[in-house]
Amino acid sequence: MACILFPLFMMHLSEITAVEAPSIIYSTAYPGIQAALDANPNRVIHVPAGDHVISAKIRIRGENSGLVGPGKIIQSNPEQPILEIERTQGTLIRDLTLTRPDGKTETNAEAILAMQCDGLVLENIKVINNRTRSSSVALRDCKNCRIAKCTIRNYSRITVDDRTANTELYGYAFQCIDGSGIVVRSSTGTLIEGNTIVEEHLRPTAENRKKYSLGKIIKKLPQKPAAVNAKLWEEEYTDNWHQGSALAVTSPESTDLTRILGNHIQNAAQGIDLHCDRAIVSQNIIDNAFIGMKAMHGSRNILITSNQFSRNDLWAIGLMPGAAAHAKNTDGGSIVANNIVSDFGHGDAHWIWGPERSPLKFDNGQQSDDPPLTDVIIQGNLVYNPDKPRYKYAVIIAGGPNTPKGLQFSNNHFPAGTQGVANRELKP
Repeated sequence: MACILFPLFMMHLSEITAVEAPSIIYSTAYPGIQAALDANPNRVIHVPAGDHVISAKIRIRGENSGLVGPGKIIQSNPEQPILEIERTQGTLIRDLTLTRPDGKTETNAEAILAMQCDGLVLENIKVINNRTRSSSVALRDCKNCRIAKCTIRNYSRITVDDRTANTELYGYAFQCIDGSGIVVRSSTGTLIEGNTIVEEHLRPTAENRKKYSLGKIIKKLPQKPAAVNAKLWEEEYTDNWHQGSALAVTSPESTDLTRILGNHIQNAAQGIDLHCDRAIVSQNIIDNAFIGMKAMHGSRNILITSNQFSRNDLWAIGLMPGAAAHAKNTDGGSIVANNIVSDFGHGDAHWIWGPERSPLKFDNGQQSDDPPLTDVIIQGNLVYNPDKPRYKYAVIIAGGPNTPKGLQFSNNHFPAGTQGVANRELKP
């Protein structure tokens, strides 16, 4: 019986057609990376090690396309992004280094600009010296995208923040440091995980303020808006010259379901800036930012848990309404739990903001008609001071007609500042 079956079995095996793995497509087999993408639609292109200099943005379209490999893409044109990814599904960008050459690092463009993408994965990318007033990585109108294990280093530049068009709140333009690491707009289901976002080039030092005239108001309206501080207007100087965020998630009425997990942020102006709904901010380290994180402009159902806020100077965690808040776009329904705030007031910007600040701030908004921040649980948080506290109160709750409502505090450890634990009673 075995002698009869064995030949039959071998015959069946011989009739099976072998399935070969797809061959690797190397960008170096074509005149350039863009040519390789154009010749191989809906395929992932391998970019080998070495420098790949471009002068126009690389455009990625289609389904299941992308770029992978250890190569370094150098954009020599400061007017162009490095990668533009638009209307794709399942695109993969992995292991690349994206940068600009010496003398052309300052730009108004992004390193990666992704628009209307579904399921985009950016993984283990290094974005170095894309110093922009915009953001190094930008997602716009995307869904179910992932930014993971990427390194973004030196993303800020000297520029002018022109707020003259806002005739109610500002009405002036000033010299500043600006630029962001990652900015997500009008997107849902975004995962931002395990990234390192560090600014080493521009720090908020007194030397840099003098060198670049930071904070100097260079243009203003003929008449001071009522909301603008009279001293600021007269002296033509604002302290708020360190702009931008390491990580911002915005478009408060369209951005939803965001996870910000396990990122390392260092030397930012604002560490994490949220204007969105239903976000999780967990297990991040935000070191040496003048604001650790804030959620405003109608940010609802924000879970802020198990983060490390180190060496923040203005506040570590701030929740508040903003100009974009209204009756159908309110702030609140959030939880702030099990976070550690350490060495508050020991960052680069302490000399700017001084000792009258607070690790936790719950504010009353930018405009009198902003709906109040409502229903926030604050529990199990720890403020730790290595020496005398460098703050007035551990917690500040703003007053006024739209003061926060429904704040509940329990099991927190808040050492008193120079004038106490809080400026108002902390209700259990």
